[in-house]
Amino acid sequence: MAAPKKGRNASAQSKPGRSLALILIAIVALTGGMFASGHTTPRLGIDLAGGTSITLRAVSEPGQESAINKTNMDTAVEIMERRVNGLGVSEAEVQTQGDKNIIVNIPKGTNSEEARDQVGTTAKLYFRPVLTTEISGADATASPSPSASSSASDKASGSADESASPSASDSASPSASSTSQGRAVTDALKADATPSATGSASASASASPSASASASDADSKLQAAYTKLDCTDKAARAKAGEGVKPSESTVACGQNAQGQWQKYILGPAEVDGTDVDDAQAVFNTQTGAGWTVTMDFTDGGAKKFADITGKLAKNQSPQNQFAIVLDNEVVSDPYVSQALTGGNAEISGSFTQEEAQSLANMLSYGALPLSFKEDSVTTVTAALGGDQLRAGLIAGAIGLALVVIYLLVYYRGLSFIAVASLLVSAALTYVIMSLLGPTIGFALNLPAVCGAIVAIGITADSFIVYFERVRDEIREGRSLRPAVERAWPRARRTILVSDFVSFLAAAVLFIVTVGKVQGFAFTLGLTTVLDVVVVFLFTKPLLTLMARRKFFASGHKWSGLDPQSLGAKPPLRRTRRPSRPAGPVDPKEA
Repeated sequence: MAAPKKGRNASAQSKPGRSLALILIAIVALTGGMFASGHTTPRLGIDLAGGTSITLRAVSEPGQESAINKTNMDTAVEIMERRVNGLGVSEAEVQTQGDKNIIVNIPKGTNSEEARDQVGTTAKLYFRPVLTTEISGADATASPSPSASSSASDKASGSADESASPSASDSASPSASSTSQGRAVTDALKADATPSATGSASASASASPSASASASDADSKLQAAYTKLDCTDKAARAKAGEGVKPSESTVACGQNAQGQWQKYILGPAEVDGTDVDDAQAVFNTQTGAGWTVTMDFTDGGAKKFADITGKLAKNQSPQNQFAIVLDNEVVSDPYVSQALTGGNAEISGSFTQEEAQSLANMLSYGALPLSFKEDSVTTVTAALGGDQLRAGLIAGAIGLALVVIYLLVYYRGLSFIAVASLLVSAALTYVIMSLLGPTIGFALNLPAVCGAIVAIGITADSFIVYFERVRDEIREGRSLRPAVERAWPRARRTILVSDFVSFLAAAVLFIVTVGKVQGFAFTLGLTTVLDVVVVFLFTKPLLTLMARRKFFASGHKWSGLDPQSLGAKPPLRRTRRPSRPAGPVDPKEA
């Protein structure tokens, strides 16, 4: 059994090139992916790239302290992200900090005053009747009639609903010209099915000529705003319906199930978000509708909702739809086929679980007794961020230079292997950080740079552990090649234990902290994992190869493995007993 075992060890030791080839292929593949993605540098955080950091503190209404909980805070984060995106901001960060705070980080190039106004305002949710809608922007291939919706609208139903009216998309039809479209829009405004918000029909009929002229001017302005509105433009979406009162008609934008932007003319708000008592995402197995959203209204909200759905049910598409509008953006536009008088409703429409939960959260948020107060605003200029990054890089370069000098002085030729391993680790760290930016939104902030600097020492420590084990074997009188192999099992165990402790500390720090400290923890954990990869797939195989070279194997005084300078013992030799001459053995000697 000894011979096969020896053969297996020799085979494993003779093919270190496989490990080196594997890690080099990984580096080439990751580098190719980095250039292919177009993100050749790590994404920088606000403290390095510049921007604005806003800290908001949740405040509940008296007697509603339980409103500050994880679900409501997560919903607030989602709504604030929608607001920031509405400003056309890219790479913004919105996250909770502790139980009551939300941190909004907005990179440079954004109007900080406008951003503060947007994220610090309590969300407004309204139910408005749809007067007309059509696909907006480049996706609009024709000018649809305002009496038809080109989206596949969801359906709102009550417990007593017996039949479904046809979807709004079934009756879509293009109009003959823009002139007829404009005339139809005006007719829709005049034939608003919800006169309760603007006055009774008789009051409208008896209005003075000046009042009628004023209403006509308002309708003309609304029609002009609708015609001009391009919902594919972020800036236009942000300004749509700006400054409009809930009691007035407005224009708005929203996305349909196909991801296309639609523009709407909406009537006055009939139901307020505070009229929603509760909303939940439910998987409906009885009717086979899949994921649906159920709504329960307050007593006052139930009456309002029954009135509006009763009026809408008498109309044709799209004027049998109501738009759920959050911060002037349509998040859903279900249609109704009958008055919903039970104080509750269900919205169905081929939702995924995520879509249903998102809509339920938004509906619930409109009724939350929760607001936010601005605790602090920190503005970092790009120049200051650049100075911080420069200082961090200089500190890292100094730290790396000191490590390299120490290795050169103490380990001499072995320092070549250590420096090569550090360069491989640095290349992997840089490429992976560049790819993590667009993939998971990782941003390199100043604490993350500090984590990378600390990792230099952790990585160098792993090499030192292995080198010292090899030198110990040489001190015992062994030659280099067996010393490299005998030292590896003990060094490997020590390296794994040390890196596990570092990774565990980084993981705990990442879990229990928030904000910028997480950047330090994430970078420390990432570089610790890469240290294990580099030591196993690069440092050990490279040292195995170098041990076959005469410079190292002969123990050159500049190799760092000179037996004399290490105080090695003489090679161990087996002593043999002197041989006896052939012949009978004397009993006395025996």
